[in-house]
Amino acid sequence: MKNPEAQQDVSVSQGVRMMFYMMKPNETSFQTPEEVPDYVKKATPFFISFMLLELVISWVCKGKPLSRVDDVLTSLSAGILSRLPSLFFRSIEVTSYIYIWENYRFFSLPWDSPWTWYLTFLGVDFAYYWFHRMAHEVNIIWAGHQVHHSSEDYNLSTALRQSVLQLYTSWIFYSPMALFIPPSVYAVHLQFNLLYQFWIHTEIINNLGPLELILNTPSHHRVHHGKNRYCIDKNYGGTLIIWDRIFGTFEAEKERVVYGLTHPINTFDPLRVQFHHLFYIWTTFWATPGFFHKFSVIFKGPGWGPGKPRLGLSEEIPEVTGKEVLFSSSASQLLKIYTVVQFAVMLAFYEETFANTAALSQVTLLLRVLFIILTLTSIGFFLDQRPKAALMETLRCLVILMLYRFGHIKPLVPALSFVFEIFYSICITFWGVRSMKLLATGPGKPK
Repeated sequence: MKNPEAQQDVSVSQGVRMMFYMMKPNETSFQTPEEVPDYVKKATPFFISFMLLELVISWVCKGKPLSRVDDVLTSLSAGILSRLPSLFFRSIEVTSYIYIWENYRFFSLPWDSPWTWYLTFLGVDFAYYWFHRMAHEVNIIWAGHQVHHSSEDYNLSTALRQSVLQLYTSWIFYSPMALFIPPSVYAVHLQFNLLYQFWIHTEIINNLGPLELILNTPSHHRVHHGKNRYCIDKNYGGTLIIWDRIFGTFEAEKERVVYGLTHPINTFDPLRVQFHHLFYIWTTFWATPGFFHKFSVIFKGPGWGPGKPRLGLSEEIPEVTGKEVLFSSSASQLLKIYTVVQFAVMLAFYEETFANTAALSQVTLLLRVLFIILTLTSIGFFLDQRPKAALMETLRCLVILMLYRFGHIKPLVPALSFVFEIFYSICITFWGVRSMKLLATGPGKPK
């Protein structure tokens, strides 16, 4: 058995290799799930480094960045929201897997065998293909997965635009492996399969030659994110593209891909991004007559309607003209800078919270999570130029000062405590005055 403590540190070499699924079995074999490192958490500095590298390369090669501040903040916000539940309990994907393993397994493959490791690699990727495909073909699962497709940009930050809801359905597709594959091996590959998909969300890498035949690549995944008609419901693979070739869902990249949902949601509000399609299903369910039609609203494709085939009609998908205008925030540059600063402050507390989860009380954890959600919502209000953005920000600044006064959060640099308190007092005054003016003059757009 390996020493659990020895497995907690990930070197720079291992960190880079884990992002490309190049770790070896002898480096990543553990006897129990408790020994498996949180590779996704340890990947944070690599996410940031690769995004900065992409920014530099795109600027040098194309003279402009491949990302917009409003879209990047929304993608990062979705990624943060998707990780918050793990502060309180283990992922249902692992919990359900362990339950099936402990109660229903047929036999146990050896956890320290390279053959088990490689079999699990194939098994997780195969299960991911079918989950991913059903996430596009079953409306209630699409309600979670659509978050990832809502960005109209395609860059490394888009990879982090994840759903809060998705893991509550994905576990079903991995469960059969629990009948014979140890949970510790599964927990490793579940993370590596996710991490691999980060680097393929970029436009700076074109064709990878023979690797395109086997692996999921940036070119293949660009097609998957496209809303061109030829891109719809194609290239579901996670690490391997062979499943799409086998099951007839493969499509090579052709004309320029236009990204995003076929019916754009036009918002940077992180809660709307997460839950808007769930509300759409709810209203459509009650508006659709007949029990079987209501059942179909939930379990048939997002494009289904009475009298249509299960996945809807392809001719109803809006035609891409190439002249589409991206939805962008009308907020001023100064206001965008303010949102970036507030996001950075919140992100520092987010990282510190995850680093010290065991030392924090449940009350402190809950209050910090509420503060994070409030911050992301306030940023979304500003980017959407919602009339109540100033009022929301006033409330948020009051909350952060209260949490500071009662010891639930602390400035990361103690010497700056006075500056921290003065800064947020000024923010409360400024946004409070703006709120009062808006209430006195009626709804308007904060500048």
